[in-house]
Amino acid sequence: MNFLTNNLLFRRFAIIISLIIVSLILWNTYIFFQKFKQEERIKMEILATAQKEIATNTDLNANVDLPLKVIENNNNIPMILVNVKGEIEYFQNLDSVKALNTKYLEAQLAEMKIENEPIEVSYQGQNKQYIYYKNSDLLNKLRYYPLALILILFLFLAVIYMFYSSSKVAETNKLWTGMAKETAHQIGTPLSSLLGWIAILKMEKVDDKYVEEIEKDVSRLNTIANRFSKIGSKPELEKENIVAITKQAFDYLESRSSKQITFSFISTDTKIYTNLNTELFGWVIENLIKNAIDAMLGKGELILQIQNTAKKVKITISDTGKGMPKKLFNQIFKPGFTTKKRGWGLGLSLSRRIIKDYHRGRIFVQKSEIDKGTTFEILLNKV
Repeated sequence: MNFLTNNLLFRRFAIIISLIIVSLILWNTYIFFQKFKQEERIKMEILATAQKEIATNTDLNANVDLPLKVIENNNNIPMILVNVKGEIEYFQNLDSVKALNTKYLEAQLAEMKIENEPIEVSYQGQNKQYIYYKNSDLLNKLRYYPLALILILFLFLAVIYMFYSSSKVAETNKLWTGMAKETAHQIGTPLSSLLGWIAILKMEKVDDKYVEEIEKDVSRLNTIANRFSKIGSKPELEKENIVAITKQAFDYLESRSSKQITFSFISTDTKIYTNLNTELFGWVIENLIKNAIDAMLGKGELILQIQNTAKKVKITISDTGKGMPKKLFNQIFKPGFTTKKRGWGLGLSLSRRIIKDYHRGRIFVQKSEIDKGTTFEILLNKV
């Protein structure tokens, strides 16, 4: 419990620290952006002063190299000089080809009016001109830098989350695998003892009918133990008649279920071959049938149908039970999820693992309606 609490506190602390770091970076980026923007403003004001110096200089012999140098050095800030009537007289750092079109210049001027306040150029309040300008490419790139930073951080956190999730899933799978193998091992001890007792009963000439029933139950326990022992290890698949294997599991549960449930087994063919591990596949069929019986509360109709298609064999198990909402179609396959008052939520999770990971097939909820029933579907490759 302390470990879980410490782990939760660590995760919260890490999230808070990350948010603080991101906030500081964004704040410093904003301050730097504003400072850089102010420097560009100052640069344009100096350019306006140089423009004014040239425009108001009436001495033909005066040295205007410095003002000209200032204007020429503006090679990264787009600007447009307009007169008091709003007519464009001069521009810099705009596309010279596009600038041949007056609509392009007017559009650029409209953007500049929105982006920055104009700088007035006048001499003693007369001959007023206005300099409009846009942010430089460098400043525009700096504006989007925080977004890029947040995206990189988000991707980094996503990778960490995926790594953490996959590690957690692997750890959970390892835990369930260990429990399954330990269960198989524990069942093995009483099984050996039961076989000895069966031999004694036969020697004592007990009624064969009773001994046969005990042998069936022992055989059933042995099958369950074998199933658990194969979880977590790659099972061997053999070419089997899936109709016969499915019918065997179907008949076993039909004979042990309520007589108020109508069982129907339908198959388009008597023999359809696919690669199977008979014990694990039989487990899946039993899980689905048991879930259907529980959903119907011991009364209703259960239909198992096998269809032979071009490349696949399709098995559907339908019931007339309580059904489920569509939002649960995927959740019911998650380990630990159950809608039953008494249940571990492992049956469907193991079924999906057996079908998907071991048999390279698919298992899913085909359809379900509340108070009308549910249909599960299994798809496997034929051989």
